[in-house]
Amino acid sequence: MTGSPILLGVRHHGPGSARAVRRALDAYQPDIVLIEGPPEADALVALAGQDQMRPPVALLAYPTELTSRARTAKTAATTTTGGPVTAVATVAGPAAGAPDGSGAPDGSGQPGSGGPADDADPSDPDARPGGEPASRAAFWPFAEFSPEWQALRWAVGRGVPVRFCDQPAAQQFATVGGDLGAERDERRNPIVELAEAAGYPRPEDWWEDVVEQRLDVSFAGDDELSRALAPFEAIAEAMAEVRAAANPRTGSHAAEEERREAHMRTALRAACREFERVAVVCGAWHVPALTAPLPPAAQDARILRGIPKAKVSLTWVPWTHGRLASWRGYGAGVTSPGWYHHLFTTEDHPVARWFVQVAAVLRDEGLPVSSAHVIEGVRMAETLAVVRGRPMPGLPEITESVRAVLCDGDDLRVELVDRRLVVGDRLGAVPDETPAVPLLRDVAATQKRLRLPAEALARDLDLDLRKDIDRERSRLLHRLRLLGVDWGRPAPARRGSGTFWESWHLGWEPGFAVDLIEASAYGLTVAEAAGARVREKAARSTSLGEVTALVEQCLLADLPAALDDVLVALDARVALDTDVAHLLAALPPLARTVRYGDVRGTDLGALRSVTGGLVVRACVNLPGALAGLDDAAAREMRKHVDLAHTAIGLLAEAAQPGPPATSDGPVQATSDGPVEATADGAAGPATSDGGRSGGAVDGGDLRERWLGALDRAANRDDLPGLLTGRLTRLLFDAGRLDADEVGHRMALNLTVGVPPATAAAWVEGFLAGGGLLLVHDPRLLALVDGWLTAIPADVFVEILPLLRRTFSQFEAPERRSIGERARALESGTPVVAPQAEADLDPARVALVVPTVSALLGWAPVPDQEATVR
Repeated sequence: MTGSPILLGVRHHGPGSARAVRRALDAYQPDIVLIEGPPEADALVALAGQDQMRPPVALLAYPTELTSRARTAKTAATTTTGGPVTAVATVAGPAAGAPDGSGAPDGSGQPGSGGPADDADPSDPDARPGGEPASRAAFWPFAEFSPEWQALRWAVGRGVPVRFCDQPAAQQFATVGGDLGAERDERRNPIVELAEAAGYPRPEDWWEDVVEQRLDVSFAGDDELSRALAPFEAIAEAMAEVRAAANPRTGSHAAEEERREAHMRTALRAACREFERVAVVCGAWHVPALTAPLPPAAQDARILRGIPKAKVSLTWVPWTHGRLASWRGYGAGVTSPGWYHHLFTTEDHPVARWFVQVAAVLRDEGLPVSSAHVIEGVRMAETLAVVRGRPMPGLPEITESVRAVLCDGDDLRVELVDRRLVVGDRLGAVPDETPAVPLLRDVAATQKRLRLPAEALARDLDLDLRKDIDRERSRLLHRLRLLGVDWGRPAPARRGSGTFWESWHLGWEPGFAVDLIEASAYGLTVAEAAGARVREKAARSTSLGEVTALVEQCLLADLPAALDDVLVALDARVALDTDVAHLLAALPPLARTVRYGDVRGTDLGALRSVTGGLVVRACVNLPGALAGLDDAAAREMRKHVDLAHTAIGLLAEAAQPGPPATSDGPVQATSDGPVEATADGAAGPATSDGGRSGGAVDGGDLRERWLGALDRAANRDDLPGLLTGRLTRLLFDAGRLDADEVGHRMALNLTVGVPPATAAAWVEGFLAGGGLLLVHDPRLLALVDGWLTAIPADVFVEILPLLRRTFSQFEAPERRSIGERARALESGTPVVAPQAEADLDPARVALVVPTVSALLGWAPVPDQEATVR
């Protein structure tokens, strides 16, 4: 036995296989261990023995030119081949759920095949991400219960040499982008056939019962080594029969498998020449190809001759149980990594201990679960296993028992257990000295300094931007988003309505390491890389909306140097873009930036100037742009007008007296005076004739310009009824029109001569946003009521959908109040608008006026003026 190598055919990520591998290695005591994986990772083996290395982890391989291609994009913005690679990252073996490396235990997968695509089929041994060339990165994941990981730790802990023996990553990157991903393997899964013949609907369950759970059973034998190797010999014999009966692979899939196994045999021959006792840990599917007698070495040399290579770099990165799960897109993953981790780490009574953990999860959510539930759940799972002829309860039996006994049939509770336990949120860790690009190290150092650890478990984070540490956390998250690393996703503020609150939803993904490696071409630090990325986006932008979004992102990420360049691009876009819809759509992010920039202490003088010019251009062109629109275009333009109206209100608020909005105060100028036009076009706002005003426009002046443009547009005869009604309402709410004028305009648009559809659209636009106006103004209500009652019955049916859409947007109390007042109109009862209570004590009111004024940002009110109006 000591003269020939031992072949330990395993199921990747199988807890039974992992225990059996350790038992076999203890009995055999090899001089070297060969493990399925890329040989370039041999230099990283020593890191696996350090205490800081905690699985799940993964070997990450990426082309060395990955960052150089991103760097090329910065100077070749017009090329289609440059720029950061956008191909989906490839998840490579050791794959899971199979004796080989495939998603299902069919014994045909390859380490370089599976990928995190939403459409990846877990049962496809060569699952690939959506036809994309797998050229961006490759991962070889390892969990605590992976046989390869246990073999690696066993060897490192005893000083035994370890070599990876699979096809080099350099060759995989050079060849996998060819026709391998485009050609689907039509071969029937042989393990599926065996499972179906045995009466198992799921091949996973068959492999669990017949192979995995029996690896822990003591086999008969003369000595410990014979007993330890007996299950692997049985697996090898079974795989030999399966391979002999399976249809041969064809095309590129056959060539890929042939190259991989030729590499394995070559590595095995080399190890046998140097060492006497050799152990090989690989997918069970490959064992027959490595069993003596091996084919001639010259034959394998011919297979491997002329294979192209790419320059690659490898390192260790943290991984998660979620990424091991096939439902998260890992085509070669297991569906229940948390369950397998439990099976491997629990020495006795795994089923009972699992139910205890389920009970703890449900109790943490406030659900009543007693010890009696746990006892009955275990009994039910064991009974189901006996009825189904299984040696012990598997996850299907346990899940059914949990659903019936502990969750009362509630699928939401079962999903909670699946997420917390069956899959789990375990995140691995790697030592500090693990090779990494400078950008990755800067991110890790910043996370540590800000006490913001990367965690796989999704959680919410509230930031108070008045605190230095929270402001820095916000900057980091925004900068990473600019680099395509969505570690944090903005969420609606939950702690308050102030502008100094930010809420985030955090969740770290291992694939972010590839994104950061790719982004390292832009800079060595997060701030440097984010700034360079913003400049590139600004240079490549093709619309005004893209540039305005970058302005807001620069402010949030605190990139003042990049902001100057983005403002230059914005000013150029504003000058060239004549589409009023684009101008109006650009206003909201700019207004938010100007209004709330004081929270972060950013100098926004130049931005105010550009924003003022944009408003002036929009005001000049607005009346003509609203004329002659069809219904669909009118509805779209109404959205732009509403958002722009709100944005200009924010600009007016920013110009009100009170605490300074920025370091320069509320004045729309820089510290050196008003912003003037410069040679590069980055200065003052445009005037009505398209030139430059030579100075910033005050927020109040912008509002007056805007209201004047709305008034001119509302008086045009060629405007759609929807827009005319909406503009009238905006002017009325702004105080530019009094109730008499609004009543006059409504009467003109609701006369008999106006088509009912046009009149209905006018009413829809006027009443959009709330119907309290009809509650408080009896005359307007009477006009609407009179118009409705005068519509002929056949026409009323046609415009009923318009009216229903208008009134359905009102709150239920508003609709009820309108109905009550309409009933009063019909009965002739005078309708009296509700009046505010006037019996207030002026002296007591004066006590709170200063505080309310300070909260609203108003100028201090003298005591003698603090009276009830």
